[in-house]
Formats: sequence, C-alpha cells, structure tokens
Amino acid sequence: MGRLFWKVLAGFWLSLLLVALAVGSLVSLYTRATLGSNGDLAFGPRVEFMLAAAAAALSHGGTEAVRKQIADWPPREREDLRVTDRSGRDLFARPVPATALAEARELSQRPNRPRDAPRLVQTADGSEYLLFVPDEGGGLTNPEHRSIPPLLRRLPPPTLAIIIGSLAGLAFSALLVWYLMRRVRVLRRAFSRLASGDMDVRIGTSLGRGRDELHELGRDFDRMATRLQALLGAQRRLLHDVSHELRSPLARLQAAVGLARQQPERNRDSLERIEREGERLNTLVGELLTLSRLEAGVEEGQREPLDFAALLDEIASDARFEATALGREVHCRAPATLMLAGHAEQLHRAVDNVIRNALKYARHTVDIELSTAPGAAHCQLRVCDDGPGVEAADLPQLFEPFFRVTGGGYSGYGLGLTIARCAVGSHGGRISASNRPGGGLCVCIELPLAAAD
Repeated sequence: MGRLFWKVLAGFWLSLLLVALAVGSLVSLYTRATLGSNGDLAFGPRVEFMLAAAAAALSHGGTEAVRKQIADWPPREREDLRVTDRSGRDLFARPVPATALAEARELSQRPNRPRDAPRLVQTADGSEYLLFVPDEGGGLTNPEHRSIPPLLRRLPPPTLAIIIGSLAGLAFSALLVWYLMRRVRVLRRAFSRLASGDMDVRIGTSLGRGRDELHELGRDFDRMATRLQALLGAQRRLLHDVSHELRSPLARLQAAVGLARQQPERNRDSLERIEREGERLNTLVGELLTLSRLEAGVEEGQREPLDFAALLDEIASDARFEATALGREVHCRAPATLMLAGHAEQLHRAVDNVIRNALKYARHTVDIELSTAPGAAHCQLRVCDDGPGVEAADLPQLFEPFFRVTGGGYSGYGLGLTIARCAVGSHGGRISASNRPGGGLCVCIELPLAAAD
C-alpha cells in the first residue's frame, strides 16, 4: 500500500470524523430541544418528574393533596408549575401566559405525546385540570417550541445523519477528484507532448512536492523521457557514424574501380584493393548486425551450462599466438573449472574483443585473471594491459558505438567493446574500465555463476 492509499484513507476518516461531529452536534441540539435544559440540570426529566408527581397527587387526593405536595417543593419548582382549570385560572392564583396556555391545551390532546408534555388530569369530583410548565419567554419548554430551525424540527435525527453524511461524502469525493484530476491532467499533457515528439518535456515540480504514487509516476516519466531522448540521440549518432564508416570503404572501392579502368595493366592491384575493402565492409556489416541483435535482446538459442574457465583458456591460447607475432606476452590465471549459464558464442565474442583490444594497446604484456570468492554469486574477469591507458574523461565513452581513442593510430570501427558490453549485459553481468595506477587500462567483467543444483 502506497502513500496515495494513506492520503485517501486519511481523507475518508477525516470526512467521517466531521460527519460524526456534525451529526453529534445536531443530535445534541435536537435532544436538548426535546428535553430542554436549565442550568446544569436537564429540563426534560425535571419537567417530567414535576408533572408526574403533581398529576398523581391531583388524581388521587384532589386539589388539597397537590397543594400540600407542591408546598414542599423548592421555590423555583413551585413557581414554574401551572395547574389550571377549564377557565384557565391557576390553582395557586398565579399569572398564566395566554400563549403557553394555548399551546399546552393543544399539546395535551395529541396522541403519542412525550412524557414531559402538558397533562390533562381529572379529579374524583369530575373536575379537569391542565398541568404544564411555561418557559421564561411565555412559550412551553417543549421540543416543538424551542429555538430550532423549522426545517430541522421536521426532520428526525436519522434523516439529518443521512443528509449530512451525503453532503460530506460529496464534498470528500469532489476534493479527491480535484486532487487526482489536477495531477492526471499534468501527466496527460506531458505524455501528449512526448508522443508528439517533444523530447524536452519534463514534469519536474508540476505535480508539486510529495512522495505518493502520482509524484513517483511523474519522476518515472522524467526518467523515461530522459532515457528516450538519450536513445534517440544515440540512434542519430549511430546512423551518422554508420554512414561515415560505410562512406570510406565505398569511396576506396570507387577509386579502385576507376583506377582499374584508367590503368588496365594494374588490374591485379586494383582487384586486391577491392577485395580488402569488400572484406572490411563485410566485417563492419557483421559487427553492426551482431550489435543490433544484442541490443534488441535477440536470443541465439537456449542458454546452456558452460565451463567459462575452459572458454577463457581457449581465447587466451589464440591471443598468445597473435601476441607472439607482435612481440608481446599474454598471462592468464584462472581456476580449473568455472560453470556459467549462457551463450558460448556471445561470451566468446565479448571476451575475445576485450583481450584483442588490450593486446592492441599493450606495450609488453596483457594480464588476464579470472577469480571468484567462495560462496559468491558472481565471478570476475580482469583484463589489464601496460599500454598508455585512456584519458579519464574518455572512460565513460569506451563502450559507446564507434568511439575510438584519439591519437592511437590503430585501425578498427569502435564496435568491439560495445558488443562486449551488450553481450555481458544480456547475461546479467556488468563491464567497466579503469586506468591502472602504473599505467595501462583494466577492463573488469562480472558475470553471474550458474545456480547450484
């Protein structure tokens, strides 16, 4: 679960909390309006007790009984209670508000009235008395006469809760949609611009600062756009470099054909030149096809277990043969056996390209060392020469297509180390280069070992 989930969950619970507070407040208001209040005491139970006690005394003992009972009450309760006859006169000769009397008579006739509503009591002699408690303003302290809005008075608490919950849910949904859609629109515009060919588009801080999934998607988009821009740039450079590399041998072929036409007696030399240039073109096209297959991830059959130590020994033997002709030496140190899972032809080409590159620039020796630590998941192959090395600024570009060290004076197309990088990468490995402290270049290849059965 990501950060966006927690944001939505927090907003959901916040809306629930607000709904609970609002509903609780209205229910409390409704309850207070229903029950009433006076100081620290709930007015409803107080009124209900007064009316019930007075009604019991009046119905069983008549007016004298109720007089004696009320005489024992606190002054406030004595003054609040009204006991009126049919004509509206109070039993204790106290003033009776006309509005309170009218409301009391109307409420006393209602069915299913609350227990603290005005009561109509009949005595043993047949007289009827109305018992009620008017409020200070002249009206009754009854739920339907409190200062509550008319609309809310008509709605029961469940309806209020449903309305408030719906409004809060609508508000929360609107905020959530606004939050998401504002960021989705930014992403949509960026994707549209990228699809139209604008490789410079970046989202950056357009989504604001954050660490949720939408912000991570924006950062992923920026990385994707940067990578696409780099790949397209590399593709353009590759097309330019290929056209440049093809132009030179084709120009020499044309020159050889022209020379053969002008000087038929030198056809033998011209044909040899044409043959060499044709071989160069064939080599270049072959390397380009190999690089294209590796970069496209085209698998040449199934990966099989192979003895990488034996493969390295074979490559080193071929390198020693070539080094002898150049007056150089190749030293190889490797374990007796080392099992990998991969394509022998791809690994052979990668390692051979690295060793040939080292042999090309070495002054005297090339050191090859294959090692692995006990229990390690990778093996390491180091190929070091004692040549001039490479400028530090050029090290990151060694494995780019058609890159060649300036001033070396060596032939080649600059594809050997690129092919090695792609072949090693397709096997889940890594390749890097660094200068030796004493002079020369070291290329390090790391490859995963075959899983033990």
